[in-house]
Amino acid sequence: MKAKVYFTRTLTPEKVVEAYHKLGIQLPGNVAVKVHSGEKGNQNYLHPEFWQPMVDEVHGTIVECNTAYGDASGGVRDNTESHRKLLEEHRWTKFFPVDLLDAEGPDLVWPIPNGKVLKENLVGKDIVNYDSMLVLAHFKGHPMGGYGGALKQLSIGCASRAGKALIHSGGRTDDRYETWKQHADKNAFPEAMADAAESVIEHFKGKLAFINVMKNLSVDCDCCMVAEDPCMQDIGILASLDPVAIDQACIDLVLASDDPGKEHFMERVNSRNGIHTIEAAAALGYGTREYELIEF
Repeated sequence: MKAKVYFTRTLTPEKVVEAYHKLGIQLPGNVAVKVHSGEKGNQNYLHPEFWQPMVDEVHGTIVECNTAYGDASGGVRDNTESHRKLLEEHRWTKFFPVDLLDAEGPDLVWPIPNGKVLKENLVGKDIVNYDSMLVLAHFKGHPMGGYGGALKQLSIGCASRAGKALIHSGGRTDDRYETWKQHADKNAFPEAMADAAESVIEHFKGKLAFINVMKNLSVDCDCCMVAEDPCMQDIGILASLDPVAIDQACIDLVLASDDPGKEHFMERVNSRNGIHTIEAAAALGYGTREYELIEF
């Protein structure tokens, strides 16, 4: 059965809300809203003002987790104190309640019995305070994953600092200082992301919705302090209840574009084996690559 993916070329905060309502779902209870809040110095991340109407619509709490890097990269989101300071500087705390899920340990260990690479995922313990999750993804490239969308938000995005290290190393270590010495190969890394995402899907069990915004289409992620400027024109907003379908639809929209910058964008995706994340997630059975694109 094909998944439904709703699509509009109009890129406004109000259209994000309209896209959500197309899904016909009302996320229950305390809603965690997963965003990418942007690394210090990044120029491409989507600012809180853009997301405000959508977050207000579900009365949600912005959730984030610490990163596995810092030090050499210059990033400041790898520890609670400086991460919270940056969330204030980027004005997230001005507009919303914000919860750094792994601000304090111990992490939760979620099993992944069918995982191809990972058998467990490490997440911040505060995630259990939420009844449902709205995943707001800024679709763009990524230095290691090839691209970032809904599946990345579910996996690396929801993992704790130790969990991120585990994913990046393909299950070899949860030590962030060791993970870069034992980085997973081009197959294991996307498979580990697909595995980790499954544990979050399983936890919320149908109480999830996904919105991908194809804006500021750089080959670099919002985790980069100095990201490459966008190489393509903006494309639009997509919404779905299926994280696999929505990411596949975004890739297909890039491929269908007549923008000359798509070659550069897809070189990043393909050189990192990015499509394999979608393939691996579909193989695990929590989404499908077959979809109906419904433009509104």
